Amino acid sequence: MEIRDLTAGDLDDVLDLRKRSFGLLSASDTERWCQAAGSILGEGRYLGAFDGSRLTAAARLRRFTQWWHGRPQPMAGIAGVTVNPEDRGRGVGTQIMRAVIDRAAALGDAVSALYPATTPIYRALGYEHAGAQNNVRLPAGALRRIRPSGQVKLRRMGPGDAAELVSVLHRVHGAARASGPVSFDARTWSLWLDDEDDFRYLADDGFVIYRWQGEDIQIGTLVAGSAETARALWSLVGTSSSIAQHVTAPVAPDDPVLWLLPERSKEQVKQVRWMFRVLDVASAIERRGYPAPVACDAVVTVDDPVRGGGTWRLEFSGGSGAATPIGESGAGAPGAVLSVNGLSALYAGIPTATLRVTGLMSGDERYDEALDMAFAAKPYMLDYF
Repeated sequence: MEIRDLTAGDLDDVLDLRKRSFGLLSASDTERWCQAAGSILGEGRYLGAFDGSRLTAAARLRRFTQWWHGRPQPMAGIAGVTVNPEDRGRGVGTQIMRAVIDRAAALGDAVSALYPATTPIYRALGYEHAGAQNNVRLPAGALRRIRPSGQVKLRRMGPGDAAELVSVLHRVHGAARASGPVSFDARTWSLWLDDEDDFRYLADDGFVIYRWQGEDIQIGTLVAGSAETARALWSLVGTSSSIAQHVTAPVAPDDPVLWLLPERSKEQVKQVRWMFRVLDVASAIERRGYPAPVACDAVVTVDDPVRGGGTWRLEFSGGSGAATPIGESGAGAPGAVLSVNGLSALYAGIPTATLRVTGLMSGDERYDEALDMAFAAKPYMLDYF
């Protein structure tokens, strides 16, 4: 089995593989897929597994920015992991995912995330459950009763606004000390902002992208950096309540809209789970944000059969962190002991008590409270990829 970078000459085979794995695409979706896939060829971010000249599997490493406690860092978003039906059960998926993990690290990404179609293969390679895309179903009429509290200038948004949209996301997620949300790069956003089925509005500190879904409204993304903009954008969507009965939207677990609603008792929330992996311990710790008042340290030993483990002293102060290697891992290593799955879950804010009960963490308990304080988070994503 050979794993290599895909080229333009492979795209027809990749598209056939994608259809066999995920179903047929419309003509417009096929065109957009070809644009997105073709744009990253030559960047080392699309890998294929070949049995001779025959493509058996493929996987893409999407270039994302991801925020952790408000601090952005590059993140490898793994997507389009596909294996031909006739090649499944032969370990091909594991082989290409190992290559993907190594490639992500070589490209400088210290963390990675994915939405799994199935969990075991990814968990076996160090990915662990971390957060969700929380899709809440809201009454359209209730959104209409959210009254704007000030004059917010909204304008229609198109492909030429991609760079400004990315700038808004950096400011909003940073100020909110958000953990988990991602942003595509401006080039990719310009493709999504050209979809004729979407309605898009941009403010100075927020934006909304939504579309009709049957007789209801589906929000793609809505972010707002102020109370005035939040009210203006949600109210704008609510103006369709004369037709739409419900609005479905991806939101943060504590999104302000849930407190702006005039009535709130029962909610329908569909969670689409995503998984997360630390690829480079030292870089991942350094690039993450932390609560500024937290000043502490901890010693952790990490077991990572794919990327290599070790023992690190973690130090946190002033909203920053650092990891210093202090020796090799082993049965007598000091401090807490985590599998790479456990470290990845801890990084995403999963409490140490949960990690110990599930066997993802063991060893010395003296640092547990410090680790919980440093990595505290409610991770979520607004985008599916």
